[in-house]
Amino acid sequence: MPVQPVPVYRPPFPFTSGHLQTIYPTLFRRTPLTSPSQKRIETPDCDFIDVDYHYSPAKPCRGLAIVSHGLEGHSRKKYPLGMARCLSSHGWDVACLNFRCCSGEPNRLPRFYHSGVTDDLHLVVTHSLSKGYGRVVLIGFSMGGNQTLKYLGEAPDLVPPEVTAAVVFSVPCRLGDAVAVMDKIGNRPYMHYFMKGLRAKIREKAIRFPDVIDTEGLDQMISFEPFDDKYTAPLHGFKDAADYYQRCSSAQFIDSIRIPTLLVQSQDDPFLPSSCYPVAEAERSSSFFLEISEFGGHVGFMGGWLQRDYWSERRALSFIEEINQG
Repeated sequence: MPVQPVPVYRPPFPFTSGHLQTIYPTLFRRTPLTSPSQKRIETPDCDFIDVDYHYSPAKPCRGLAIVSHGLEGHSRKKYPLGMARCLSSHGWDVACLNFRCCSGEPNRLPRFYHSGVTDDLHLVVTHSLSKGYGRVVLIGFSMGGNQTLKYLGEAPDLVPPEVTAAVVFSVPCRLGDAVAVMDKIGNRPYMHYFMKGLRAKIREKAIRFPDVIDTEGLDQMISFEPFDDKYTAPLHGFKDAADYYQRCSSAQFIDSIRIPTLLVQSQDDPFLPSSCYPVAEAERSSSFFLEISEFGGHVGFMGGWLQRDYWSERRALSFIEEINQG
């Protein structure tokens, strides 16, 4: 599918800055008011996934949207809550999943989460279908978007036919390149935030699994690659960080995606290198749509001052309803 026209999206002044678009929603957006119901799904490896369900007042609902958050996020961050509020107000039930170790309660196993986890997303999809949903759409932000694209393309025959569409935003679809950009001096404040949370998770794991996890040198880790080399890779079956980045980058799976899927990237995203704008993949695909907005930052895409919903939320709703007409 040819790359889509540049979206008609211009944020209010002064949010034509990618950094402001990235920072402001996290710090200053009012928390969207919702009433989630948390449910726990037991996993085949004797662990669990906590999922927040937001039920639409519309009966019957149009289907279920499963929302995957980003690195060091969780289901009650403002951006998944905003997406849940928008979609549920338009007839969709919404399930906002928490990656392992992100729901506030430590998981039972040494493993936690990473950019290439797809078994947990598949479990939430199949669990939801067993509860009677006949239509499922997927929404992913950043890391959650990478997982979503990888899930749809790595084994497309295993994706249930009830999964009809997907929308993802701000995706680091070539992980190694994105890690190199994040290591630049201009992104140090973001790295400090991410690494603080990741180090805390490892310390907690080390207390419960001292024979598996060694914290020597952890406090000196201020970037992703040494952390992934020592912890993410060996805990999840990868040879090293480079192997992890190569095997889990979603760009290589885009050609195999069969369901209508929209990727929205912004030109001013401070986290993404040029290689994370998969133009060639979009041009040769019949199912993958790429929109590159001029503005939006990383998981920003704010609405106007008087608009309750963010532009990203309205864009996701528009795409999934266009695909799921009727």
